[in-house]
Amino acid sequence: MSESVSGIAPDERPPLEPTDAGGLDAAGALALLCAGAITVTGRLVDASNATLYCEISHDGVVGHCVYKPVRGERALWDFPDGTLAGREQAAYLVSEATGAGIVPPTVLRDGPFGAGMVQLWIDTDETVDLVALTRSDDPQLRAIALFDAVVNNADRKGSHLLPGPSGRIYGIDHGVTFHAENKLRTLLWTWRGQRLRADELELLTRLRVALSASGAEPPGQRRRDNDLPASPEAPEAEPPGRLATALVGLLTQTEIESLRARIERLLTERRFPVPSGDWPPIPWPPF
Repeated sequence: MSESVSGIAPDERPPLEPTDAGGLDAAGALALLCAGAITVTGRLVDASNATLYCEISHDGVVGHCVYKPVRGERALWDFPDGTLAGREQAAYLVSEATGAGIVPPTVLRDGPFGAGMVQLWIDTDETVDLVALTRSDDPQLRAIALFDAVVNNADRKGSHLLPGPSGRIYGIDHGVTFHAENKLRTLLWTWRGQRLRADELELLTRLRVALSASGAEPPGQRRRDNDLPASPEAPEAEPPGRLATALVGLLTQTEIESLRARIERLLTERRFPVPSGDWPPIPWPPF
């Protein structure tokens, strides 16, 4: 694999590698996903919910995507019915706010079987051993581990990691995220209890502002974070409150407040979480 992204902080790589996405860049992929005509060509039979492989085309541009209609979602005991597609979209929005390009371009829209999540298909490097990858300390996996802690991912299986031909690692299948209760369940416990780096703390601080209701830092927080070094190469921070606004309708207000609370806890403890003991720490099956 090619050189890894350094941590979860934004770097100089684009949010989507065209070599992983049929030649599309991020802007082109989003335009195609929003406006393209969807034709179902197959089904991913190993998925627990209806997951359809599709061709999508618009104005002479042709690509491929995954379409998960809401009506094909399987009922779960701990997540409200019909909410998984919205959680996938919310995970993409948080991923974009971090600048790490973890989740492939994703939209909510109508499709052949009604409203659902439509996500760009990512080509994968079949030579990568996923078992070995999940046991490694690849810095891209550290980025995904922190992302999962933020979104409270209850199902980070090894098969939900997509190593692209470019060397970038993407994360998919975020339907069981953002629960108000702690449900973090993942294979990526390599960094459990380790201290967060300055760039990771700065990223969490930007997320906190993007999730704020007023755009202001919460009371008492400015002084504590003044020791965080500036990141001159980082892009402009997400506008105050913009992410919070975008998540309305995708998550409940309680889930948005819980998202804020997880970020505050990470900033306070300044460490990766450790398994709580109240919830199975590793998903089953793990791949």
